Amino acid sequence: MAAGVTPHEGSKAGGFLLALPAMLWLGLFFLLPLIIVLVFSFLTRGQGNQAVLPFTFAQYTRVFDTFWVVMQRSINIALLTTAICLVAGYPLAYFIVRRKTNLGKQFALFLVILPFWTNFLVRTYAWRVMLGQEGLINTTLMNAGLIKEPLALLNTEFAVILGLVYGFLPFMVLPIYASLSRFDFRFIEAAQDLGANDFTAFRRVMLPITMPGVVAGSMLVFIPAVGTFVTSDLLGGTKGLMIGNLISAQYKGSGNLPLGAALSIVMMGVVMLALLVYARFGRED
Repeated sequence: MAAGVTPHEGSKAGGFLLALPAMLWLGLFFLLPLIIVLVFSFLTRGQGNQAVLPFTFAQYTRVFDTFWVVMQRSINIALLTTAICLVAGYPLAYFIVRRKTNLGKQFALFLVILPFWTNFLVRTYAWRVMLGQEGLINTTLMNAGLIKEPLALLNTEFAVILGLVYGFLPFMVLPIYASLSRFDFRFIEAAQDLGANDFTAFRRVMLPITMPGVVAGSMLVFIPAVGTFVTSDLLGGTKGLMIGNLISAQYKGSGNLPLGAALSIVMMGVVMLALLVYARFGRED
């Protein structure tokens, strides 16, 4: 050990050197692009969809005046998707945890993650086939005599929400399953011995203890859902336009590069708010 260098200082220096490659990687491929997008959002649109001086707040004015309705729709769809995934995912996670054998649990978890074995784009196209006027759903309902004309399922907000729930439900199930797997179900028996019914025991005991999993799953669903553009583009059309579709359009052809950057920054602000909620309510005591 060199003179004047304590073991503690040496360990800190060694830790810094070990973290340096990761820090450089994050700085080069995460922080630097983020700074570039932030700077572009304050520039002016020039010829050929170029970002040029002078600096201006005009792009943010357009975002909040003209495109805020799309942002609100994106947030509403993401919140509704999160709520549906929570209502469907919590009972499913509970069902998996209560399997008596490890084989049963593993098989149920395998079924949950099985869709990830197929490309997300392929699965979204499969929903287009199912929701079309001559698709599986309409054909089945018409053959059963339940409807006389095909339902307009494709290119609607309903189709977007359906596709998002299908795509992101595992992200809700797995964190809740992790919390429930650590939950001591004797607490429920104790609550029932004290006079609580099933709903009260769930609300006062199980839900608060497993809340970190609920919050984590909600963030894992909400964050990608609010910025999605593949699902909304393929299943929603013009009626399912979301902020991700607007951002994608601004970076193509005759779009507006500074406007696309401003939209991206605003969307990242919404995501940061969601992460603050997770930091506040998602910690375990």
